[in-house]
Amino acid sequence: MIKVLIVDDSVIVQSLFETVIATAEKKYKIVEQLSSAKAAVLYTQKNPVDLILMDVYTENRENGIAAAGEIKKQHPNIKIIIVTSLPEMTFIEKAREAGCESFWYKEHGELGLLELMDRTMEGESIYPDATPTVEIGCAKSIEFTKTEVEVLRLLCEGRLNRDIAEELGISENTVKFHIKNMLTKAGYNSKYQLAIDAVEQKLIVPGF
Repeated sequence: MIKVLIVDDSVIVQSLFETVIATAEKKYKIVEQLSSAKAAVLYTQKNPVDLILMDVYTENRENGIAAAGEIKKQHPNIKIIIVTSLPEMTFIEKAREAGCESFWYKEHGELGLLELMDRTMEGESIYPDATPTVEIGCAKSIEFTKTEVEVLRLLCEGRLNRDIAEELGISENTVKFHIKNMLTKAGYNSKYQLAIDAVEQKLIVPGF
């Protein structure tokens, strides 16, 4: 039996995962369901686990990807699938860097959860090609360039143009140019409205 640990602060999601996994009860066994990423790190130190379904954003704003990285360092044989409903554009890259085997979007996953679990346990590493597309004003998130998103991320953190320029190693005029381009694409007049919309749509999750 493959021992599965579920880490998600939504009781509804935990119940859905439990229902799905129950259809393969001869192969998988849920050993615990936790709402805290930090608790998951402690649990794996004392209990055998083969596979973890780890949400990105758990109880008390705990970072599931960071917790997954800690677990992989201590227990490299434990396989971890990062699961999320948030379209934040850095999560896929961060999950790879943490050593997680696979990544699954709850609402947009191309594969069913069980198939993803099976293939991950068989040694595959499965990641989506891109994050889900969201609308920011009149624009789709895929219309923003990589540099524009970097500027937008710092803008969402409340950084001033000069601070953004220093952080990215570009001129302040270049920062203004990128912001102007994003405002034109989104159909906004205010960079603050742009930042608010990006955070509300979870394109940017400040602090993660």
